[in-house]
Amino acid sequence: MASEISHQHQLHVFIFPFTTQGHMIPMIHIAKLFAARGVKTTIITTPLTAITLSKTIDQDRVISGLNISIQTIPFPAVEVGLPEGTESVTQLASPDMIPKFFLAVGMLQQTFEKLLEEHHPDFVVADMFLAWTTEAAAKFGIPRMVFHGTNIFSQCVAESLTINKPFESIMNDKESFLVPGLPDKIEMTLSQVPQHIKNKSDSLFSALAEEIRDSEQKSYGVLVNSFNELESAYAEHYKNAMGIRAWQIGPVSLRSNDTLDKPDRGKKSSVEEHNILKWLDSKKPNSVIYVSFGSMSKLPNDQLTEIATGLEESGCSFIGVGRKMMIDEDEKFLPEGFEERMKGKGLIIREWAPQVLILGHPAVGGFMTHCGWNSILEGITAGVPMITWPMFAEQFYNEKFVTEVLKIGSTVGA
Repeated sequence: MASEISHQHQLHVFIFPFTTQGHMIPMIHIAKLFAARGVKTTIITTPLTAITLSKTIDQDRVISGLNISIQTIPFPAVEVGLPEGTESVTQLASPDMIPKFFLAVGMLQQTFEKLLEEHHPDFVVADMFLAWTTEAAAKFGIPRMVFHGTNIFSQCVAESLTINKPFESIMNDKESFLVPGLPDKIEMTLSQVPQHIKNKSDSLFSALAEEIRDSEQKSYGVLVNSFNELESAYAEHYKNAMGIRAWQIGPVSLRSNDTLDKPDRGKKSSVEEHNILKWLDSKKPNSVIYVSFGSMSKLPNDQLTEIATGLEESGCSFIGVGRKMMIDEDEKFLPEGFEERMKGKGLIIREWAPQVLILGHPAVGGFMTHCGWNSILEGITAGVPMITWPMFAEQFYNEKFVTEVLKIGSTVGA
């Protein structure tokens, strides 16, 4: 029997994430999930991203014995007019660079196809933004699975808005409309609908959305970072209304419980985790609010000032995350003397925060979030109620899911 098993073919999967943290983090967890189940797993990514991943992947390979590795693929930043070394959306200095970035992403197809021809994996799991991977994999008879990075509810809302366009007769944001065909009564306003759905003249993202939709229809199916008990009605609706196979494999962040990278959650934290845990240990249960708006949000200074003032006047202990991309270098948004007054009461983390560790601590009793799906699912997993403040894209759908379907959060109303 042992001899028979040893001659069996070992499944091999290519995991191909989009190079931004909100997409990278869950896909790396998925890679580890496959590897932990005996699948040979190869992560396809860019050179600089590979450097940030190498420590945790090496740990999984050496300490845990997982058959997992990284294969780099050069990113043609200079060829499209981006600064040398640009490999992620978070590195872009202005929104004007986004079309160039996606042009460079499309140019990866030829190199990716050479890897497929050389290694011929059994299947590919590629990010939604890499729509061309369905076509590339099909050339070699390889099935491609799509990873969206959000829940099934949001995909159902997006599909209904795209097909039915219930907002077309709405002229202002004072009037709400019903999203048709969903298991729950979901109402939205015009400003909560992404621009590429409202306005086809938003050519880049409208075209990209069409490519994603088409590639999903032609793919083998979809992997979803969710679980059936959370949104069973929408899983059924997705299968019946959209006719696409979907597998709910989340919460994939739970994979961190078995590895050494839980504190970093995809990136090295800017603060030693034991210092944060020591600070949290000094607080009463459910007495701390955690405030974080993700890796892509950028708030005006006056809003940040109001948030800081509100936290101070609330009297609550808090942890606030302020990354360089969302604040000015001189940090003028902080009220004068704020940090001095907040010593012991508030903790400000600049850059990356060990979010999974923070949310899982008994002292944390609330989470103000931008409604990115990774953050929401980590909040749900930790059992922490949420204050929702969506910024863009499907974050407005996620807010509806949290506040109206699950009823585990309250909206700021922004």
